[in-house]
Amino acid sequence: MLLVRASFGSTGLARMEELLRRPCFRRLRERDGEDVVQRLLEERIEIIEGDFTDELPLLPGDVDLLFHCAATVSFDPPIDDGFRTNVLGTENLYKAVIASGAKPHVIHTSTAYVAGSTKGVIPEGPLQHKIDWRAEMAYAFSARETVEASSRRPELLDDFMSKAKKEHGRAGPQTVAADAEDRRKTWVTKRLVEYGRARSQTMGWPDNYTFTKALGERCAEELAAQGGLPMTIVRPSIVESAWEQPFPGWIEGFKMAEPIILAYGRGNLPEFPGIPEGILDVIPVDLVVNALLAVAAEPITETIEYYHVCSGARNPLPFRRVYDLVKEYFEKDPLPAEERRGAIKVPEWDFPGVLKVERMLKTGEKLVDLADKVVKIMPRNKKTRDLAARVDKDRGRVEFMRRYADLYGTYTEAEVIYTDDRTLALHRSLSADEKTQFGFDCEVVDWRRYLQDIHCPAVTESLRRAAKKHSIPRVKMTPASDDAPIIAAFDMEGTILASNVVETYLWIRLRDMPYEDWVGQMLSVATASPKYLKQDQRDRGEFLRTFYRRYEGADVEEVQRLVNEFAADMLLQRCSAQAIRRVREHRRNGHRTILVTATLGIFVEPIAPLFDLVIAADLVQKDGRYTGFLEEPPLVGEARGAWLRRYSDETGVDLRKSFAYADSHSDLPMLRAVGNPVAVNPDVSLYRFAKKRRWPIEEWDLEGVAGRSWVPEMLK
Repeated sequence: MLLVRASFGSTGLARMEELLRRPCFRRLRERDGEDVVQRLLEERIEIIEGDFTDELPLLPGDVDLLFHCAATVSFDPPIDDGFRTNVLGTENLYKAVIASGAKPHVIHTSTAYVAGSTKGVIPEGPLQHKIDWRAEMAYAFSARETVEASSRRPELLDDFMSKAKKEHGRAGPQTVAADAEDRRKTWVTKRLVEYGRARSQTMGWPDNYTFTKALGERCAEELAAQGGLPMTIVRPSIVESAWEQPFPGWIEGFKMAEPIILAYGRGNLPEFPGIPEGILDVIPVDLVVNALLAVAAEPITETIEYYHVCSGARNPLPFRRVYDLVKEYFEKDPLPAEERRGAIKVPEWDFPGVLKVERMLKTGEKLVDLADKVVKIMPRNKKTRDLAARVDKDRGRVEFMRRYADLYGTYTEAEVIYTDDRTLALHRSLSADEKTQFGFDCEVVDWRRYLQDIHCPAVTESLRRAAKKHSIPRVKMTPASDDAPIIAAFDMEGTILASNVVETYLWIRLRDMPYEDWVGQMLSVATASPKYLKQDQRDRGEFLRTFYRRYEGADVEEVQRLVNEFAADMLLQRCSAQAIRRVREHRRNGHRTILVTATLGIFVEPIAPLFDLVIAADLVQKDGRYTGFLEEPPLVGEARGAWLRRYSDETGVDLRKSFAYADSHSDLPMLRAVGNPVAVNPDVSLYRFAKKRRWPIEEWDLEGVAGRSWVPEMLK
């Protein structure tokens, strides 16, 4: 019988079926056939669906043995989340057991680290503290209400809004608002994590995980005494991949050591806090499972019994030895470098101590922030994007080191030994066959073999496999069908064309005036450039409305003549060859091609035949001259996304299968409106967003065509 919580739309039964099909049960399926999963679910396993963090589950009254293994194992959850699972969940489960009338032997899975931040030898026995777990849980739950209220203070909301505008202002007000709210929620989560860490440390535990597990134990002890439940509390240390069963190296998800091992193997951890002589108490998961089974089979002689399943007392693994063995492993079999450029060389650790590592981190954080400011103001090109990627990688390294140094520093600096005398005595009571099949003596583990031949290969397998595939998101194109039209929407400036509204204006304006007036006109534009730049950063539409006023009084027919005679050839020359090929490829696949631009329609005419539909800006005309005012607000930012959705509603286009190409972060709403967004020659902000979402990022050759000066052409 299993108590399983429904999750993300999956029933408890569906979750159990999915679990039985995982690698953990591979040998079972190989031995008894794939249909064994269905047979087990029908004949051997009864699912009770419920969530004991929400309410008391209804349990049958004939339960003889109960394993409680559910917990949040995150070291730094928001304070209320940690208490909800590890304390409230424990309370509700055991209350439900008592309410059922059953008197099962309860096996409560805890952790050896409930002993808290301490030194010396920790025996297998009850914790020595008098903390009121009910009061602490009530404070933890009230913390969210307090923090949520704080996050809505005007000064904080203004700060969230200011940062969101700076990052997303060009995309539009709704994008800004959504980002500001995301920042508020992130602030709430981070603040609640800080609440949990601070409260835990002031009470003598390194983190919220160990603190709530300790209070969960006290809750379990009290309820077991009230309900007359025989209880065994089993405390594993750091549980890592399997020694033998179900197969060497089996592990589901990354636990404590895996992220650090991978980061070190990637060369991303130049140092780490920790005492070289400190014991890192690791135990393979199959030894923990075997110990739980032995505990379940052993008649309980006391009301509550305690067992440590650990290695530090009899098979110690000093942190320095872990480092040496892992370093040897990566030196023999290094991880492949990115883009297949050889192999990664792992760093040498000197174990300089916490203070020096902290200084390194602060220096690294300052340097990354400075580099980020520089890269944001650099010209947009591939070199800038490569530099941004390097800055992001360096930031990731620093943030990773900061996070895991804060989280795990206590464990790598531990000067504590957990005894396992009772556990060893239980192991020795097994028969020879039982020891062979279900042994859990930590002394059998050869740490060199475990780390170099079992654990590290298992941890790095997926990374090596991914490196071989060298997966890069690419555009996948399928033909359209009549019942599901597909569009391909293209931005123009910076995506298809190496030009902008300022340059096209100068093409026409300078062509139409004497050479001696050129300097004055160019100075006029240059003088206004800082104003234009600020407007463009704040609101693309505001910049366009302001700049197009320069056309006030221009003769419509003369502008058209200049475009036909001069600008048309220049525009075609400055088009990217890759862009033209991509547009034609979409048309071959039956996709409707749409050009969406805020450039004046008169300048788009030379490339309009490439597209089925062109959306461009138009100026108001009066008496054959331009007024400098636009016929409609320019289609920029969020207006592009809204236009695509309206077009889809009117024409039946399937946006989920459609495509969009753009280069600017201001085009984010258009890109997000379709199922196949592509960032082309993106600015730094869009580049980072696209990388995070794993969108295809393409480099179309605009630098070559942009390098052709238009001035000599005009002088001919």
